Amino acid sequence: MKIKKLIKRLLPLGALALILSGCALPGLGGSSKDTVKIAAQNTTEQQIMSQVLKGMIEHYSNLNTEVINNLGSGTVSFQAQKRGDADMTAIRYKGTDDQTILKNPKNSDPNFVSKRVRTEFNKKYDMKWFPSYGFSDTYQFMVKQDYAKKHHLETVSDLKKIAPNMKVGIDQIWMNRKGDGYGDFKQKYGYAFGHVYPMQIGLVYNAVQSDKMDAVLGYSTDGRIGSYNLKLLKDDKHFFPPYDASVVVNNKALKKHPQLNGILHRLDGKIDLKTMQHLNYEVDNNLKEPSVVAQEFLKENNYFEGGK
Repeated sequence: MKIKKLIKRLLPLGALALILSGCALPGLGGSSKDTVKIAAQNTTEQQIMSQVLKGMIEHYSNLNTEVINNLGSGTVSFQAQKRGDADMTAIRYKGTDDQTILKNPKNSDPNFVSKRVRTEFNKKYDMKWFPSYGFSDTYQFMVKQDYAKKHHLETVSDLKKIAPNMKVGIDQIWMNRKGDGYGDFKQKYGYAFGHVYPMQIGLVYNAVQSDKMDAVLGYSTDGRIGSYNLKLLKDDKHFFPPYDASVVVNNKALKKHPQLNGILHRLDGKIDLKTMQHLNYEVDNNLKEPSVVAQEFLKENNYFEGGK
């Protein structure tokens, strides 16, 4: 009887501990003062780059790292970093943050946007934008090669003549997005598609490859673009803002761990679009773990010893 009473008393305490531990962000636990916390969204390239940063930091310093994983959006990862739950975000995209976080008027000049985002993030949020990794993950319209050849397609403007009869799959978020969404797209390019199908972004590539869609709007870094040999159409009216990808770090963390500056700058301009497509393909198509892909990538490049 005494044992049963003891168990009854301990059970509420255990439940309380579980509830409290569940309040933390994914991957966020009790960490030491020498632990750098990296926020990552739930996309493949965010998962890969968080592991690349983890590998670089642990290779070049005695710091520990912790990945706060599978965050649902750029806004969620930004709030985690702003609160200090994370010291950095694995990837942030200039064009996205310029509009969704800073809520600035849309501008397609990459140099202007880059300067504006760096300046305002530093001033308003005490965060440092590092130079781009070397790739930009932008929205891009794409079609099969034979479809492009049949209709003489090179640019997004070329779609205008066939748009009324087209079935087009788009990222469901893009449908009602302000600034660079479908409504603004129709005004900029002067046409609308006959049939638009919002869908999860991971499904659009199979949809166009299997001829269920005539064209789709996908991400320029997706590895399936190369594996399906899809034709990317040039955004000739520069509708989409620059989505250059960079690591963003709290200045507080940089002051606390000054060695991070040199470590992270080693990745400046080192990962181009083709490389990121390949890394994503290794995970999405070859089903490798992001941590494995990141480790192999760093070893192949000698942890960028020749970097800054």
